[in-house]
Formats: sequence, structure tokens, C-alpha cells
Amino acid sequence: MQQSRLFKIVYHLLNKGHATAPELAKKLEVSVRTIYRDIEALSEAGIPVYAETGRGGGIYLMSDFVLGKAMLSEKEKRELLAALQSLTVTGDTYSDGLLEKLSALFSAPSESWFGVDFSRWGNETRDKQYFELLKTAVLKKCCVKLHYASINAPFSERIVQPMKLLYKSRAWYLHAYCLGRQAYRFFRLSRILDCELLDEGIEPPPLPEFQDAPIQEYQKFVFLFSKEVTYRVYDEFSPEHVQRLENSDLLVTVWMPDDEWVIGFLLSFGDYVDIIEPLSLKKVIAERAKKIYEKNKS
Repeated sequence: MQQSRLFKIVYHLLNKGHATAPELAKKLEVSVRTIYRDIEALSEAGIPVYAETGRGGGIYLMSDFVLGKAMLSEKEKRELLAALQSLTVTGDTYSDGLLEKLSALFSAPSESWFGVDFSRWGNETRDKQYFELLKTAVLKKCCVKLHYASINAPFSERIVQPMKLLYKSRAWYLHAYCLGRQAYRFFRLSRILDCELLDEGIEPPPLPEFQDAPIQEYQKFVFLFSKEVTYRVYDEFSPEHVQRLENSDLLVTVWMPDDEWVIGFLLSFGDYVDIIEPLSLKKVIAERAKKIYEKNKS
């Protein structure tokens, strides 16, 4: 426990420049006396930490101090290498180079025991290019022109100020301020048909309290899926929403936005799904299926 706290003290001083003992005590949830004991332990371990008294004083590290590899445990080294390895899939060459350097410094090969790839099957190059462009826009605070396919507007052009990239529920989203709507919006990356980095950005209004999904009306749905599509049901729904019946069919109860997406989603299951609630949706699905039949019967 103390070793972890000592590392946090050193990291805080490296990051902030200096700190007071009460500040560190509050941050680490220990007493001021404990902080002074930790500072003494760091000094005895050869870490060039010192204190200045008086107004504006505090605890400092020597300006030329470099964090050595001995400060990290073997577990922390592996976790750091794993985190950098996951970043290399974005095409970030800086992360790739840093991964190689840290592997050599730690004398620990970055074994590829897992893979992270946000691109869709068969569309790797395009998805990664868009991801890299949007990442650049976020970091450089530049606007981006998007050609976007939304539910209400299949082909719309938007100019947005990207704020962050968000991974949520097996999909990447761009959280951005839309100049046309004069509001913050979420844009699903897979629905971006084209994007262009613009030279300048804007200063958007203050970001409202973060919400991890667009504000929409949610409705209760109850579906009965045949056991033949069990694999898909667990792809789409969390286990706590799924009840397995005696015949192995699956009863799903979930709250979702009531929009056009739900219709297409249910049609993709063909006759392997029965709509229990809401009953009004059964008629909508039947009429849509009839239209599909009429269009394709010849």
C-alpha cells in the first residue's frame, strides 16, 4: 500500500511541479504526518524530493529528475505496455515507438496476447483514416465537415466541432458541437459517409453535464426469440435483460428508443422473433414485411 502511495506522490509532483503536504494528504486520504513520513522514505530511497517553507513553499522534486523503471511494479509495467499496445491499432505511430522503447527499458517484451480493432470487417483502412482525422480534430480543436446518414436525414451535411471520441455499446461515437443545430450531438462513426478536416475551429458553449447517449424517449419492449438465434440475442442484449424459458427460447425485456431502427432490427430476425409488447408494433412489423414481400415476390 505504501509503495503505491509513494508512486502516486512522485507522479503528482512530476505532473504538477509541487504540492503542499495538506494537499497530498487530502488527495491520498491519509494524515499530513503520514505524508511527511512518505517524503522521508522517498528521500532515503534516493528520490530527490525537498521541501520549501514559507509563503509559496511546498514539496518539490529536483527539476532534472527522471522517473526510473524501478518505481513501477512488474504488474504496472505489464499494464502500461498493454495500454500502449491497444493504442497502436488506431495507427498512432507515436504509441508504437513508445511501446518499443518502454519494452526495452522494462526488459519485458510486449507480448501480443490480445487485440483491439475498432474497424468493421472489410473496411479497415477507411475506418482508421476517419478515426485518425477525428482524433486530430479533437486535439487541434478544428472543425470537421461531415456527410452523415441519420435516421431522419439519410444524407445530411454537418459542420461540427469535435469534443471527444467515445466507445459505447460496441460502437464508436463522436461527441461534437453541431453548428447547424447549435447544440451538442452524438454521431456514430459507422454512419459517417465522408469527413473533411477544416482549417479553423470555434469556441463552443460550455459542455453541459455529460450524458452517455442522446436524449430520446425510451419505451418498454418485450420480445420472445426462438432458441435458434440465441447467439444473436446475447450479441445485442445484456444477460440481465434475458430470461431463458424451459424450452430454451429467450424472453427479452428492455427499454429502447422507439424509432425506425427498432423495425429494421426486428425484421432482421425474420420469423424467429415474436413481439409481446407493445402490441401496436406487431401491426407495424407485419405491414412492413408485407411491403417487402410485394416488392420482391416477382
